Amino acid sequence: MEFVRLLLVVVHILGLSLIIGPFLFQVSRKANFEPRLMQVGALVQLVSGLALVGVREAGDLPVDHAKIGVKLVVTVLAVVTVFLAARKQRAAAAGQADPKSPLPFFHATGALAILNVLIAVLWT
Repeated sequence: MEFVRLLLVVVHILGLSLIIGPFLFQVSRKANFEPRLMQVGALVQLVSGLALVGVREAGDLPVDHAKIGVKLVVTVLAVVTVFLAARKQRAAAAGQADPKSPLPFFHATGALAILNVLIAVLWT
């Protein structure tokens, strides 16, 4: 069970890197974002985070339910904002929306991912 938990931690960190990496790479852009990796990362974070909680519960390891609840809300918000950013980006590419319309959603996704890291590290 410990191997599964550690494997899930690795997957969870890789999911985080798929959000933060593209965000930092593209943060200075004003338009033409590429949100696909961030979408995958957000979904990986959500699924692997839930699986980590399940493995901890199954292994009788302590779980801070308040912390997990807050992180779950932040993660769901990140998933929603990255998919909204992708939708706005497609509309902008088709000429149906302002090219800057994905900007707030893109930035919100990156900020929420960073917030989740801060919660994970600082909430003890």
